[in-house]
Amino acid sequence: MRWVVVVKLLGAAVVAGMLVAAVAGPWLVGLDLAGRAVGDGQDPVSATTVAEVTSAPLPAVTTVLAADGSLVTDFFDQDRVPVTADEIAPVMGTALVDVEDARFYSHGGVDPVGTLRALVADVSSGGAAQGGSTLTQQLVKQTLLQRADSTAGQEAATADTLGRKLTEARLALAVDAGMSKPDILTRYLNTVYFGHGAYGVQAAAQTYFSVDAADLTTLQAATLAGLVQNPSSDDPIAHPDAAKARRDVVLQRMHTQGDLADADLATDTAAPVTTVPGPDLPQGCAQARLGGFFCDYARQYLTGTLGLTDQQLDEGGLTITTTVDPLVQRSGDAAVVRTLPSDSQLAAVDDVVQPGTGHVLGMSVNRTFGCTGAGCTSVDLPTVAARGAGSTYKLFTAAYALQHGYTASFTQTTPSPYTSTVYKKNGGTRGAPYVVSNATPNYPETLDMADALVMSSNTFFVGLEDHLGSVEGPVREAQQLGLASLTDDEAQQAIDGEQGSFTLGPVATSPLDLTDAYATVFSGGTQCDPTPVTAVTGPDGAQVAGADGEPLDTGDHCTAGALPTPVAHTLAQVLRGDVQSDIGTASRARIPGYDIAGKTGTAQENYSIAFVGSTPQYTAGVMVFDPDEEVDVVGYGGDKGARIWHDAMAPVLARASSTSFPPADRGVLGVPEGGGCPFTEGDLQLVC
Repeated sequence: MRWVVVVKLLGAAVVAGMLVAAVAGPWLVGLDLAGRAVGDGQDPVSATTVAEVTSAPLPAVTTVLAADGSLVTDFFDQDRVPVTADEIAPVMGTALVDVEDARFYSHGGVDPVGTLRALVADVSSGGAAQGGSTLTQQLVKQTLLQRADSTAGQEAATADTLGRKLTEARLALAVDAGMSKPDILTRYLNTVYFGHGAYGVQAAAQTYFSVDAADLTTLQAATLAGLVQNPSSDDPIAHPDAAKARRDVVLQRMHTQGDLADADLATDTAAPVTTVPGPDLPQGCAQARLGGFFCDYARQYLTGTLGLTDQQLDEGGLTITTTVDPLVQRSGDAAVVRTLPSDSQLAAVDDVVQPGTGHVLGMSVNRTFGCTGAGCTSVDLPTVAARGAGSTYKLFTAAYALQHGYTASFTQTTPSPYTSTVYKKNGGTRGAPYVVSNATPNYPETLDMADALVMSSNTFFVGLEDHLGSVEGPVREAQQLGLASLTDDEAQQAIDGEQGSFTLGPVATSPLDLTDAYATVFSGGTQCDPTPVTAVTGPDGAQVAGADGEPLDTGDHCTAGALPTPVAHTLAQVLRGDVQSDIGTASRARIPGYDIAGKTGTAQENYSIAFVGSTPQYTAGVMVFDPDEEVDVVGYGGDKGARIWHDAMAPVLARASSTSFPPADRGVLGVPEGGGCPFTEGDLQLVC
């Protein structure tokens, strides 16, 4: 190929040089230099650069879809959707060739005649009147310009110097030698910038006319063909008169080349420029049409967990199918601002996870993601561990105890205040004992574990930790159930420090991880890592491979038996009492006709409140806190938390059939076979 390129470039340079000598003497020096550069026996063309022009994947839009296939957002640096030749109306190629490079099908990538005409015009006008570049040369220039990753690179790709033009010509000859004319034309149409942020003919057709490239009319094709030289000045949306003048030039060229009949020329040039602008593509998570916080979480998952690069996301033309449910997301969005408006100092967060799969169905915050000013944040509040989750941690103590010799009927007397017999005020093994009180003086001193969990007795659960003798069991149980925000270091600190307050939830907790840990219980004991993505496919529809060459692992990551099923079912039945019994703390979360279980939490000093509620199909966790400073959020988890949960889930449950939690296990409840069931909790009879 090297000698083909050399011969063609030498021929083009010599012919152009001979013809223009009379009027452009100074150019002869440059052409002589070109001849020497080609004739020095060295191939001046980089195979890598040629491949970049001819076959490297073009930067394209990555589409992010909700679970139902609706659009969440797009990731892109360049708004481009590459299409094949048969997806472009033939008239588009005809219009472009006629106006830009009429001898496209006969020259070898560099056109001596066109070069001569441009040089003569340049000399006659005293400046650069014509470019003389073929479509192939324009393709080279556009590719190098668009691929430049620095200002210096962009300047080098467009410099008006003989060296740059010679390099461009060499590359154009190499491209022509290695590609068919139809392929060059298709590549050009997919590469060139048409203005208004649209790269390539498909994006341009949608941007200006709201049609696909395959459906472009003659007038539309001529308008687009007229844009490539000056997309800003000839913009048909901003400058319709200039666009018409340029379009009519294209139509006249088409007529001259025999591609437009006399009658059609008269009719078409009389028509005004008509555009039907398409909607702007959402770009990134700040412009997401659905779930900006979920979008950010999904992007972090794609790069962090799945190992994709930002370049792959922004240029790869991928299709990413996510788990977000539009109804769940929008209902949550409405619920959080109904209780706490976006200008509130407090953040309200609502995460929804599907038990048994870990699919994240929604992430709502009474904030707007990615903007600046009041009511805005770029912090992914649904996932960040900012504040404690209060008494929601009592679940972890109960779950551990039920697996280690205790039943839900285990009864003890713990007055308020209660002085621990094991734990110290400041942790460790020395100093003043740990003393704890209940939220109000109305708690019975004697309770069984089931009622204590529903009523959220602080004294009972510190007393239960006393019976266990160490916080290690509850701490490890929390991690086992999926509380990933409880890091190994934090867990070890709680264990080594003998922190008796652990069961009261002072540890900074991720709302998503808390929701996921509860979903383990409500799934029947299967722990699933939260996942926002179910598929990543390339432009060809094939599953994208990771760095190891294997398809990305977008499946569910679940561990059956993380909690024994009898314990999980029993806890679900017990936690129904928090919502559905007269002694529960979350009656505001009730939705008539639906089986709902849950647990409230209020952190020390009321710095945050929480409520995690669930049906068999949906586990949703709500937290309210000030993300910037520790302030009293006023109220309890059964107030704001339960109200947000109710408002978010009522529309979602209305579309689903009502289902019930499986029966509790008699042995775990502590109910003898043959009697004592149903187990009564307040006015609620637990199924067992």
